Amino acid sequence: MRLDGKIAVVTGGSQGIGEAIALKYGEEGADVAIVSIGDQSGALRIVSQLEAKGRRAKSYVADCAQVSEIESVVKRIVADFGGVDILVNNAAIFRNFSIGDTTEQVWDSQVDLNLKGTFFFAREVLPHLRKRGGGKIINIASIAGVGAFPNCVAYCASKGGVVNLTRALSVELAKEKINVNTIGPGNVATPMNAHLQADEPYVAAQQKRTPTGRAFMEVKDITGAALFLASSESDGVHGATLMVDDAWSA
Repeated sequence: MRLDGKIAVVTGGSQGIGEAIALKYGEEGADVAIVSIGDQSGALRIVSQLEAKGRRAKSYVADCAQVSEIESVVKRIVADFGGVDILVNNAAIFRNFSIGDTTEQVWDSQVDLNLKGTFFFAREVLPHLRKRGGGKIINIASIAGVGAFPNCVAYCASKGGVVNLTRALSVELAKEKINVNTIGPGNVATPMNAHLQADEPYVAAQQKRTPTGRAFMEVKDITGAALFLASSESDGVHGATLMVDDAWSA
């Protein structure tokens, strides 16, 4: 198994892409800490599935937009698991607003979670990666981080920030055998974008725009990239954005 003996932290791990990554890591031998907010039924279900595979797993409640909560949850995870080898920064929020309707609250809610939270979770985990002699940080961005969409200026800005944050972190940490990379998913069907899946004009436009003709990918399409970037096979990969987007960005 490619992650045997590793300890992984997956934020936003109770559904969607985070859920799929957590389960894939468990299949490959990792113990998994799932961080999420709100209803914990999904997280507890995933923990049960991981435990059934013989993995250690636990769910934690934390708002990844709040630095104090990030600091607290990392301490709890390390106390429970003994360290961290892999961090997947997946927690995010996506909200559609025109420029004129993008209030300070709309902007802050997305930038604070998607970008600020990604940085501070990485910062808090760093000392524990160093204690293990290195590790992997995988940030989940989006096609909105490399392209532009109407009515989601805050989301595009936050995910574009994640792409360049990854590059900046990687040049500082590469010498410590800490790999920092990004996955840029295309349109993936998740609970977060259920409203878009029901938007027939949007679906038709994406089917036309995407070379494969798929309006939405499946979460399982992302897990191979997440496994590669978490494994020793990616030891030479630093600061990359691996686009998994049905050739949307080609």
